[in-house]
Amino acid sequence: MSRPGFHRTRLLAWTAFVSLLAAVNYASRFSGSGSARSTREQVYSYSTFVGGVVLYGIWLGIVLLIAIDRFDLLALRPPRAWGRALGLALGVIVATYAWEAVVATLPLPESPGSEQGLTPTHWEPAHAGAFAANLVLFAVIAPVVEELTFRGLGQSLLRFLGRTPSILLVGLAFGLAHGLLEALVVLVPFGIALAWLRDRTDSAVPGIFVHGLFNGVALAVAVLS
Repeated sequence: MSRPGFHRTRLLAWTAFVSLLAAVNYASRFSGSGSARSTREQVYSYSTFVGGVVLYGIWLGIVLLIAIDRFDLLALRPPRAWGRALGLALGVIVATYAWEAVVATLPLPESPGSEQGLTPTHWEPAHAGAFAANLVLFAVIAPVVEELTFRGLGQSLLRFLGRTPSILLVGLAFGLAHGLLEALVVLVPFGIALAWLRDRTDSAVPGIFVHGLFNGVALAVAVLS
């Protein structure tokens, strides 16, 4: 007899897909093809936007295929109470920036914020259009797809384990899927915080806004500092 809320086939498919994301991203990192030197200025290229839209389109298609006939598993619904959700989201924002300040004091080989190599080193007005397009990609499209993948579908599928285990596992899976090392000390806690927010609001929507805010601020600070 299957356990309540346990979707074996969907869970296996989701686990395989997230594992594939992690494997591809770590392979790219260790091969050097995803190094900061080679990717840092890609936010000034329209090809980055087009490639990203295609990639996230395929990614979203796979997630929707796994969730087919049970789109409620994506948790793409209004939170139980917007006022409470906003307050909890603010708490996640404050806690995350506070943790980033702590991490900044650690003697890591590379800054977690720059390891992915997508934050530009300076502002290039001639490429403002491409930067704006990629800002939409990283602050809107990416957060929507990633939140539906992890705090939506993933957290729903892992919920049978219990609230705390599902929150922790989703945060870990989110961090590993990025294929980074030093950044795990930020990505995993951030993923856990977003999963906690999803659990408390019964919605992936607040996490989408928080995730988008962090990505957008990171790009803006990079070009303005």
